[in-house]
Amino acid sequence: MSENLGSTQPNLKVNNKPPKTGRGRTLLFNALGLIVVLLLAILAGYGSGISVRQKTETSVNAELIATQFQYALVDIEFGRYANAQQRLEWIIQRDPTFPGAQEKLTEVLVLRNEPTPTLTPSLTPTPDFSGAEQAFLQAQQQIAAQDWPGALGTLDQIRKLDPTYKTSQVDGMYYFALRNYGYNLITQQGNLEGGIYHFTLAERFGPLDRDANGLREGARYYLIGASFWELDWEQALFYFNQVAGYGLWDGTMTVAERIHFASMRYGDQFLEQEQYCDAVTQYQNAQAIGALDPQAEEGFARAYNQCFPATETPTPTLIVTPSTPGGITDTPSGDKPTDTPAAPTETPTETPTATTSP
Repeated sequence: MSENLGSTQPNLKVNNKPPKTGRGRTLLFNALGLIVVLLLAILAGYGSGISVRQKTETSVNAELIATQFQYALVDIEFGRYANAQQRLEWIIQRDPTFPGAQEKLTEVLVLRNEPTPTLTPSLTPTPDFSGAEQAFLQAQQQIAAQDWPGALGTLDQIRKLDPTYKTSQVDGMYYFALRNYGYNLITQQGNLEGGIYHFTLAERFGPLDRDANGLREGARYYLIGASFWELDWEQALFYFNQVAGYGLWDGTMTVAERIHFASMRYGDQFLEQEQYCDAVTQYQNAQAIGALDPQAEEGFARAYNQCFPATETPTPTLIVTPSTPGGITDTPSGDKPTDTPAAPTETPTETPTATTSP
């Protein structure tokens, strides 16, 4: 009976293995570690952000305090002591150690407590334009008389009397006087530097016209050429030839005289270097302007003989024409035949000599 009951019971499998708790613990610890790392990173970032924010705030505050201090100094300069006191107290409240703030606040408090003198009201004087008007009329007369230095001095006087008096008209008069005075200095007085300077001043009031601008550039080229004088004849000639047609001079020599003299000396230089044909070219360029000086004249003769040596004259050859019968010789066409003695026609014969035997 017991055996039958035992056979009818279901076969239950019993799992005697322990639960897998080690893997779960590992996962739990890893998760906790990750959370801790994240928390630390968040705290570090937060701390860094606070530090950066504090530094930025400190920098901004320092800049703001410095700005307010400058404003306070301006208020003190113009007598706005109440505003200055307010700014300085604000500065000291935020930074008691700010340099100069406490001293300036003490100064402001002293100035505010000083008694204010009572001012007697006075009538506002009416602007007197008579001086400027008189100077303006005088400048017009000087410009009409082409007294450029005098006109410029009078215009300066107008600006000192009243800087706002007829501004546009005075500017136009300045331009006209400066432009023409610069032109006069270069063309009539040979003052190239002064002319360039006045042209440049005129350009502040308006653009230069083509003639004035070209003359200024020519004067600059002349001065550059003069800077090479007796140092580099080639460069000097280059710049002087650029302004050969301007008729410039510097108070001592005209541009044509400069080219004439420089060409002769440049020819001497070629002669010393035994470049005879180049020397001849320079001497001839100088001759086209004026006579050569003794040194260049002698050099020109030497260079010319070397560049164009004389050729030998061939010796004439005597041509003998054969005689014709009757004593008449052939002559070129157009000439009359002349009777000449006939040449001997006998041929000499050798005379045998007798030989003797020994």
